[in-house]
Amino acid sequence: MADADPKIPPQGDRVAAANVIESVEAPAPAPKQRRWGRIGLMAAVPLLLAAVAGYFYLTGGRYVSTDNAYVQQDTISISPDVSGRIVQVNVKENQRVKAGDVLFVIDQEPYKLALAQADAALATARVQVATMSTDTGSANADVASANADIKLAQATYDRQATLMKQGFTTRAAFDAAAQQVAAARARLATAQASVAKAQVQVGSGVAGSGVPAAVAVALAEREKALLNLNRTVVRAPRDGIISQTNRLQVGNITPSGVPALSLVAQAPWVTANFKETDLANMRVGQPAELTFDAYPGVKVCGRVQSIGAETGSASSILPAQNATGNWVKVTQRVPVRIAITCKTDRALIAGLSSDVSIDTKPNG
Repeated sequence: MADADPKIPPQGDRVAAANVIESVEAPAPAPKQRRWGRIGLMAAVPLLLAAVAGYFYLTGGRYVSTDNAYVQQDTISISPDVSGRIVQVNVKENQRVKAGDVLFVIDQEPYKLALAQADAALATARVQVATMSTDTGSANADVASANADIKLAQATYDRQATLMKQGFTTRAAFDAAAQQVAAARARLATAQASVAKAQVQVGSGVAGSGVPAAVAVALAEREKALLNLNRTVVRAPRDGIISQTNRLQVGNITPSGVPALSLVAQAPWVTANFKETDLANMRVGQPAELTFDAYPGVKVCGRVQSIGAETGSASSILPAQNATGNWVKVTQRVPVRIAITCKTDRALIAGLSSDVSIDTKPNG
């Protein structure tokens, strides 16, 4: 059965339907306010682009930055000046200390005995000097006796010479008188030498010093023994934080000159490794801004304290050796020391990573 033919509406109904469709599909006129918003947006985009371009034009090359930077601090290796057994430890790991605080103590008994021996040696030296002073007086007396003997022998010789001319004495008596004069002069020379020797032994040997040499040596030995005794008490050379105390144990034998612990001084700075192409306008004294990976949002101010004298590769243990053949040029990095000029309440631990930005305009 064939489908029925569609019904054709009357002409009046078609006109009414067309009017309804036209009234539904016809868009409403756009408000004037939206049109002005589009015009403002179109005008603002070029202005924004021009402002950004102007900013980069004015600041281009002014700031140089690097993330190859690390916090540094002075680390002092503390080693005793004398060896011995550790009998007392007053510090522990990560403890803060002040300059002069006692860190540890070495057994003092051997050094007290050495000081007592030095005192005894000093007393012995003083006794020896007193004895030599007495010998000097005895030698001076011998000189006076020898002078008297010379006078007597010379007088006897003169008489024998007169009698010899007159023929009233013998040649033997005359020669004996001459020999007595020579012997007396020899005794005088011997006595004078003894006096000089005694004076040298008693003297200091140093111009302007009144301390005998033997006493000076004994005094020096005593001062050395006392110094070693005082060095058994090891003190902090400056303020800082104690580190690496694993070798510092009571009962351990610590040799002199071998580090027993470390002291990290609380005066941090940052070493930033800048590319060599960033150094054109960099100068000492320029301001810097520091941020740290460990403390997001924390900014610390600083300044350029010094620029390295050699690149990192040049100061390495095995510097690169570039031959004249095929090689790849690598941009070198130069260490720049950044001093921290403002205080922060966060601990700047040695080795922390940092980002550094330097303003090169003040001196550029």
